Amino acid sequence: MANSSPREDETLVTQQICSLGLLPPPKKQCGVPLAEDVAELSVQDASGKGIPFGELFRERRAIVVFVRHFLCYTCKEYVEDLAKIPKSFLQDANVTLIVIGQSSFQHIEPFCKLTGYSHEIYVDTERKIYRKLGMNKGEGIASSEQSPHVKSNLLSGSIQSLWRAMTGPIFDFQGDPAQQGGTLILGPGNNIHFIHLDKNRLDHKPINSILQLAGVQTVNFTNKSFIIHI
Repeated sequence: MANSSPREDETLVTQQICSLGLLPPPKKQCGVPLAEDVAELSVQDASGKGIPFGELFRERRAIVVFVRHFLCYTCKEYVEDLAKIPKSFLQDANVTLIVIGQSSFQHIEPFCKLTGYSHEIYVDTERKIYRKLGMNKGEGIASSEQSPHVKSNLLSGSIQSLWRAMTGPIFDFQGDPAQQGGTLILGPGNNIHFIHLDKNRLDHKPINSILQLAGVQTVNFTNKSFIIHI
């Protein structure tokens, strides 16, 4: 992968990795290798401690979600739904859930309090991993499909983001507003099983699709009770 372009890498991954159905149990190795120079890059936790990216999924499978800047309303609402995934669902499948942002590590705790997110979270402040994985910059053409995880429209969401920026300790968008994110299923070890690169702020992969691919029980995000007729 090291000698090919990011787009060629993505094509290779999508050709070789199952994109439908449940993934095999973690003990069965499949997928394509993640380049060592990517696995060795460092992310930071909420205390500012550096951790090699590859260590996050060396021992078990991981769903890794790269998000745009922490003030992005679509990222906030998507992560709010990620926060609803019970830890027991992940533990039963021996899968870990990881969010990676591109802000300073000091923004991690406030973002978790805002979204209710309590799973693993790190930052790639210099966006080195974003670039190595070929994450997009700028807004691509939006799909006609509405993300099931984004509740705000563009106007109200943008106003919310701007207000949070203006009322924060410093006027800080907590990352590059042009940077897009993506979702991967990785591990155990440096194995890529699935990759989706967001084309724009609304192009998140539906969470239940990712959970199914990773062999994790899906979640009812509607918060509505279902009536079973007997």
